[in-house]
Amino acid sequence: MTDAADAPPAPRAVVVTASDRAAAGQYDDVSGPLLVDGLRALGMEVADAVVVPDGMPVERALRRAVADGAALVVTTGGTGLASRDMTPEATLAVVDRVVPGIAEALRADAVRRGVPAGVLSRGVAGVAGRTLVVNVAGSTGAARDALEVLAGVLPHALSQLAGGDHPA
Repeated sequence: MTDAADAPPAPRAVVVTASDRAAAGQYDDVSGPLLVDGLRALGMEVADAVVVPDGMPVERALRRAVADGAALVVTTGGTGLASRDMTPEATLAVVDRVVPGIAEALRADAVRRGVPAGVLSRGVAGVAGRTLVVNVAGSTGAARDALEVLAGVLPHALSQLAGGDHPA
């Protein structure tokens, strides 16, 4: 019988909320805490969401999370068409390799759920070292739906990034 002390540590995740208004205290971040709770329910160790303004602060937050050894970083916000929505560009500046299937699955899931504007998300996903980075749109619905999509792929993806093999 294995003891809880023998169990491997839970993978560590970081949630980054990209929002000028939330960072300025003009309104409360709601999608970030939803992602934090959802990732915790999936067995991950997650601190409270990091809230930063759109643009370069997102890139700095991503680089910090990667340098600190996070297994997963999920961003929320900044994926739309507005001029300040620069999260995909910040992510592409950090990742070494893109994982297009994750972003495609998130967009396809939105459309399947009857959210045609889901195709307007410019979110990307990729790998920076051994860290998986995933962009999620900023709405609570997008965050909630993304957790369902990610739940099916995170165990395999994070295992591979930690050095695990492909399942038989």
